[in-house]
Amino acid sequence: MKLEAVLFDLHGTLAYVKNPISSEEISELLLNHGYKIYPQSLDAASHYVSMIDYPRHGYNSWKAYLKQVLKRLDTEVDATTSEELALLYQKHRTYTLFSDATPALRKTRGLKLKNAIVTTIARFSFHSAIKPIHHLFDVITTGYEVGCEKSNPKMHKQTLKRLGVIPEEAVMIGDALLVDIKIPEKLGMHTILVDRSNRIHRRPKDADAVAHTLTEAIVTVEKWIGQ
Repeated sequence: MKLEAVLFDLHGTLAYVKNPISSEEISELLLNHGYKIYPQSLDAASHYVSMIDYPRHGYNSWKAYLKQVLKRLDTEVDATTSEELALLYQKHRTYTLFSDATPALRKTRGLKLKNAIVTTIARFSFHSAIKPIHHLFDVITTGYEVGCEKSNPKMHKQTLKRLGVIPEEAVMIGDALLVDIKIPEKLGMHTILVDRSNRIHRRPKDADAVAHTLTEAIVTVEKWIGQ
């Protein structure tokens, strides 16, 4: 099998949020400052900004991102609350690499493969996590680079174009069945579903393989290359 590139999902595949904070806790902070923002509406506004506004405008900090979330809720907070909120998100909503991420990327480099990240997630929230291994990526695609969220095939297509490879020469590795497996598979890519929590007991028909770690996933890629 001729392979030229590996595309990695970010959240749940390469990295995770180490100390997540709930919408209830964030709502409580806002309520304590006198702003009537409640968990479900906060979740809805945050999701809209993540999927629609960030791809359009590309915010470069939590402060800018959260300002847009609050704008969606017709709320403008004072400078003190804005700063406190941004610091809270910076502490609890930024990313940490899984321990197997760096070895996996070095292994693909050793196999002479190109590497890419494909994610809707805002770059500023994972920039510090990948800084030590940034040189191992040829392309990093977020929603802003393409102007859409990840369920739009345009994101995978543009990433492949930037890598200079055709779908049949690429592998997509990720933990979400729709955006990491079904859509890439329809485009003609090879796919590996990452199941870190061992929740999958039967390989989905759309996935070419299932792995419990990135180490296992890259072993599979290496086997495919040898076929």
